[in-house]
Amino acid sequence: MGTSRRMRFVHGQVAWMVATVLVLALLGSLSYELFFVVALLGFLIVTELTAPVSITPTWRRRLRWVILLGLAGFTYVVIRRILEILPPGVFG
Repeated sequence: MGTSRRMRFVHGQVAWMVATVLVLALLGSLSYELFFVVALLGFLIVTELTAPVSITPTWRRRLRWVILLGLAGFTYVVIRRILEILPPGVFG
């Protein structure tokens, strides 16, 4: 039973990422940063939608580290974008 739930999670995440690439490509705005942000959003959504009610399997507890790394990457992307928007010389 645990394996089928794990595979449901993996299939959901892969479907989200493929759909993300297709939609971003159709819109002409495919970039690594935008794909990362939308894929992270999908990862968080799929994680919540497939969460078990009663107990948490070991593999789901390890997802916290992936989420923390993803949020750190998201923070990096946001800071980089803010620094691009600010005029030169604000932090210097």
